[in-house]
Amino acid sequence: MTTAAGQDGFPRLHRMGEEGMLIEFGDRLSMPVNAAVLAFRAAVKAAGWPGLQETATSLKSVFLRFDPEKLPHETLERALTELLASHDWLAEPLPQGRRLWRVPTLFGGAAGPQLDEAAELCGMDADQAVRIISETPVRVLTIGFSPGMPYLGQLPEAFDIPRKTELNPHVPAGGLALAIRQMVLFPVGTQTGWRWIGRAALDVFGQQAEQPFPLTAGDEILFEPVSQDAFDEAWAKVEAGQMAALSEVLA
Repeated sequence: MTTAAGQDGFPRLHRMGEEGMLIEFGDRLSMPVNAAVLAFRAAVKAAGWPGLQETATSLKSVFLRFDPEKLPHETLERALTELLASHDWLAEPLPQGRRLWRVPTLFGGAAGPQLDEAAELCGMDADQAVRIISETPVRVLTIGFSPGMPYLGQLPEAFDIPRKTELNPHVPAGGLALAIRQMVLFPVGTQTGWRWIGRAALDVFGQQAEQPFPLTAGDEILFEPVSQDAFDEAWAKVEAGQMAALSEVLA
C-alpha cells in the first residue's frame, strides 16, 4: 500500500508483512529528508499508540513494528495518514534532547592511512580536509550495519567521493572512514570499502562501558584533532569503559 503521497510521491506508506509498516520520506538521502525521518519518528513515539512495539529509522525512512491484534493494520494506516498530513515534515525541526559530542580524534598516519588518498579525491590536501571535517558538525543520520555504528553526514559536496573498489582488510574499532559525503565510525574491527582516514576515541558499542550505546540518531559529532599522546590517553579511557568524549545537549 502507498498513501499520504505529497511532492514527488513522498512520503510513502507501505505494509511490511503482518507486523511492520514502513514510511519513506524520499528516494535518496538529503539532510531535510533525514530530519523529517527523525521528527516523524519522535511524533509517532509521542503519540503512544497501544500495540506499537518498536520504531526504528534508516537514512530516509521510519519502520514500525506493531501487534496487529491490539493495533489493526487499518487503524494504524489511518493514524499514520492523519499524522503525515498534519505537518510539512520536511520543514519540521529536529527532535529535542539531541546531543553534541566532541570526540578526540587522530587523523592520518597509522591511524588513518588513506587520508591523503581521500583528500586528493576531494581536490585538497590532507591538512585542508582535516580542517573542514573537524569544523563540520556531522549528524548521526542513522545507526546500523553493526551494533551502535553511526552513519554520519553530510559533509560538503567536495567529499562526495566513491567507495574503494577493493576492501580494506581491517579497520580497527574506533576507525573513522569516509565516502559519499558521509563518515562511519566502527564499533569493532572490520573490513570496509570506505577510506580509512582516522581513529576516534568513542566506543559506540561498549558492552562494559558506562554508556553502552552513547549515540542516538539525530545527535551531532565534532571530531576534534588531537596529538598521538592525547589520543593514547583518551583511548586508554575507552578501553577502561570510560567516556573520553565530552557532550552537551543541543538547544
